[in-house]
Amino acid sequence: MIALESAGLPLPGETVLIGAAIYARMNEVIDLKFIVFAAASGAVIGDNLGYFIGYKFGYLALRRYGPRLGLTIQKQRLIQYLFYRWGGLVVLFGRFITLLRVFAAVMAGASHVPFLRFFIYNSLGGILWATCFGYGAYTLTENFEKVQTPTAKIIFVLLLIGLFFIWRFYKKNAQILNEEADALFGEESLT
Repeated sequence: MIALESAGLPLPGETVLIGAAIYARMNEVIDLKFIVFAAASGAVIGDNLGYFIGYKFGYLALRRYGPRLGLTIQKQRLIQYLFYRWGGLVVLFGRFITLLRVFAAVMAGASHVPFLRFFIYNSLGGILWATCFGYGAYTLTENFEKVQTPTAKIIFVLLLIGLFFIWRFYKKNAQILNEEADALFGEESLT
């Protein structure tokens, strides 16, 4: 499931990883190390498949279907610019963001991020993601009773504040990033 999600299909790979880690903690039937290894392997293999799909078909598919999905030419140019400027980091940290995790590899391929650079950041991201979420879910399950309602509310509010600042940063800098992308790539994108 994680490999298919990483290849570009919107599947609940992260949910499967968290569920497997919780199951491992509650039943102690399977060693968590095997779950994390399988998740990391699936993430890396799936992302590599997604990269090659994006590299081979991404440009044509985005030109044809992108506007129908809300990916206007300008947004495609912005995506290409972000991968051009921060491609490795987008792949690495994109692993931790749900929608970006699904499409980052395909977009990296369509943006022609050099494969070796992609592979290094992809592998590092897949291993970190599987380790963080696998061991995180396992540990949180172990200590779940200790989380008090006020603590949970504070964490929720802090997450909302963080999301607000990310949204605000995007709104404030979207025009600047679009102008930089236009200056670099002109009217064409993903070529």
